[in-house]
Parts: sequence; C-alpha cells; structure tokens
Amino acid sequence: MSPEASESGSGADAPITIVLVDDHEVVRAGLRLLLDAEEDFEVVSEAGDVAVAERRVVAYHPQVLILDVNLPGGSSIPAIPRFLQSAPETKIVILTMQSDPELAREALRAGATGFVLKEAAEAELIEAVRLAAAGRTYLNPELGARLAAEVPSATGPPDDLSVRELEVLRLIALGHTNTEIASQLFLSVRTVESHRAHIQQKTQRGSRAELVAYAREHGLF
Repeated sequence: MSPEASESGSGADAPITIVLVDDHEVVRAGLRLLLDAEEDFEVVSEAGDVAVAERRVVAYHPQVLILDVNLPGGSSIPAIPRFLQSAPETKIVILTMQSDPELAREALRAGATGFVLKEAAEAELIEAVRLAAAGRTYLNPELGARLAAEVPSATGPPDDLSVRELEVLRLIALGHTNTEIASQLFLSVRTVESHRAHIQQKTQRGSRAELVAYAREHGLF
C-alpha cells in the first residue's frame, strides 16, 4: 500500500493499518503472519530500529505502531513522543518480554496506548491493536492488577480518593469495563459502579476520557 492510500483509507471498511517494529526479522515475520491473518488488519511496513521506524511512521501514518522496547541503541520508549509528534493520530502498542510494572508506567506516561507481553496469547496482541485503533488503552491484565494494587505515594492520594477508589480509577483509565474491574478486584459490579460515581464526584470528571486524562496528570499509571 502506498503512503497516500494509507492516509486516505479512513472509510468504515478500511483495514487498520499497522507498522511493525522489532529488531528480530524472524519475530517480525511471525507477527506479520499473525496480523495479516486478520481481515481488518494490514501491516503496511516494518522496521528493525527506531530511526527506520520514524521514517516509516512519517511515510505511512499508520493507525497503530507496534513497537518493541529493546531495539538497537537502547530503549524505544524515549522515542514515543517523537512518533506522536510526527503522527499524532497513530496509536502505539508496546510489545515486550519485560513484565515490569515500572516499564509499563513509563511507556503509558510517554504516550503509549497499549502494553502487551510477548509471552501473552496471540489474541491479546490482536485485542490490543483493535482497542488502540479505537482510541482505548490496553494493558496486560497481570501488570494492570499489579499497578492497581500499588500503595499511593507519601504525599497522599489526590482529591481524597481512597485506596480502593485509586485502584478502580487506574483500571478505568486502562480501559477496563465495570464488569472486568469487578472481576479483578473481587467486587460486585454494583460496588464498582458506586466507586466510579464517587470518583467522578471527587475529581469533577464525568467521562472516561476525562478520567484517563486525570490519571495521567496525577501519575496514577
């Protein structure tokens, strides 16, 4: 597909365009087979390092950039703001072998939309790409639970949010539904809805997008 076709293909039936970045050619080949098997996906280009990836993003403006963390020259996370500056509409899904909550937090703060572990099921990457294309955040469930369980900093939670409300807020910001949050925190859906209402009241944020922005502002990822 040409860059022009990629940029103009924004119709309802247009596939989700993807640029795939990993420094191992064999890994890229396997991922490309997986992604191209989905009727609504199209891998428009590949790259093995950050410099080439930046050129591919400028050329193709993909809807989703799948980005390995460990690339020649070091971590790709510092490059995330540059990717977003050159192609603000592109969503970034991190794909890595490192199950480190701090790394996930760093990637999300930098502007990534998804964080997937290479050891995870193939369906997880596919789900993360679809959610990213829709503007929703995806975080590996195990990492999400570990982040949600972290104790607030010594300065205290913002807006007098309780520890439980912080857990719920983090999971809301990571794109989980009330039902999913209830399952992860062993609560009833009604209890989660109650916590959500209290969070919205305390933070003066009504929509999910506003809650995501609030979580980013306060470093809750």
